[in-house]
Amino acid sequence: MKKQTFKHAAKSAYWFLVGFILSGMLLSSFVLFYFQYTFKDKVIPGIFVDSIYIGEKSRADIEGVFKDMNEKIGKSTFIFSQGPNIATVSAEKLGIGYDVNLISEQAFSLGKTKNLLSDTYIILSSYINGTFLSSPYTFSEENLVEELELIRKTVHVDPQDAQFKVENNRVVVFQESSVGQTLDIDSLKKEIRKNIKQLMTDRKSKILAMEIPIKILKPNVTTGEANNLGIVEEIGTGKSTFVGSIPNRFFNINLATSRINGVLVAPGDEFSFAKSLGDVSKFTGYKEAFIIQGGKTVLGDGGGVCQVSTTLFRAILNTGLPITERYPHAYRVGYYEQDSLPGFDATVYVPTVDLKFKNDTEEHILIQGTVDQVNMTLAFTFYGKKDGRKVTITKPTVTNVVPAPSPLYQDDPNLPKGVEKQIDFAAPGGKSVFTRTVTKDGHVISNDTFISSYRPWQAVYLRGTKE
Repeated sequence: MKKQTFKHAAKSAYWFLVGFILSGMLLSSFVLFYFQYTFKDKVIPGIFVDSIYIGEKSRADIEGVFKDMNEKIGKSTFIFSQGPNIATVSAEKLGIGYDVNLISEQAFSLGKTKNLLSDTYIILSSYINGTFLSSPYTFSEENLVEELELIRKTVHVDPQDAQFKVENNRVVVFQESSVGQTLDIDSLKKEIRKNIKQLMTDRKSKILAMEIPIKILKPNVTTGEANNLGIVEEIGTGKSTFVGSIPNRFFNINLATSRINGVLVAPGDEFSFAKSLGDVSKFTGYKEAFIIQGGKTVLGDGGGVCQVSTTLFRAILNTGLPITERYPHAYRVGYYEQDSLPGFDATVYVPTVDLKFKNDTEEHILIQGTVDQVNMTLAFTFYGKKDGRKVTITKPTVTNVVPAPSPLYQDDPNLPKGVEKQIDFAAPGGKSVFTRTVTKDGHVISNDTFISSYRPWQAVYLRGTKE
């Protein structure tokens, strides 16, 4: 009896459930048909974009709503800057605003997919609780790139690949690698997109100042990769100025610099300026310019070579390399004090008077010289590998200053009467002393004192006597 009762109850429950499901499906179909038919050309009720209600609206209505909003957003202004370079661009020019077409497509597809359960759920959920769509927007990256092109051209620098070629133990082609830079447009785009969200939320015109980030461009070949000599970076430099040099002196400076330029000094080797320079005479291309010889300033082959040795001496000092031979000039030369105090000069007289240093690093050293013809300056740069040494050079102390003697006038029968020609130049005498301390890992590895004693020098004039 109990068993029959249970079967009867189960059968009744089964048919009740079937009836309930069929009734639900029928009701759902009716609801779905009603909404899809009623809102065939409109968005179903309960749909929002941000806080904007677009339910029950046609495509034309939606376009009208967001057209007005986009006009307000478009009045906002972006001020892009990179250093002194500025570009002012409207949001409208960048195509920033609500993506009306995408909003319409998304909104009109809700509840109209022909999937009974899914469409019914979306329709009921939207009607009761509301459905909130994300706010799709437009942004023309192409227009951004176009508007920033002038700034990009101003700040863009191509990276430089290293070039290195050795012939006969001399570097004949050398170009140090260097990084380049350009505008980091990708990072800027991300920042703009963050501000777009804010513009669309506030819906008010604004002025937004944004600094354009810089992207570093790396070379394909670095200096270290271009050679196997351990030359990877600049390790020291020295400079001098020679404004007022006569053309022949300038010519000789260029020639002597070209013969030192590219010299390689192996680890443990001693560099000799005289050996690297070679013979200095008219037979090796030098012209006549003033030199110190026999206690006088006279015209001689190679005048100006000491400008080169002086500049190299300064580079050796600043690099912290051991100087094994150096001689000061007999008197103070005005060229060497245009940009320096007395004492930072080195004279050479091939082959007896030389300038030498030792490469006590573990890598090769490359010497590169550059003559600036416009500013009349000379620079020597040493390349190798830094080993942590630090250089401290004291300010020179100048003592025993002796004024220059009175000018000497000599009769010259070859000059017309009344004509004077200066052949030597006055300079005070004195003694210059400075020290250089080189440390590495906190320990002193060298401490040198450089003493330069200069004689007072007399100006000499030739006075014409020729009738």
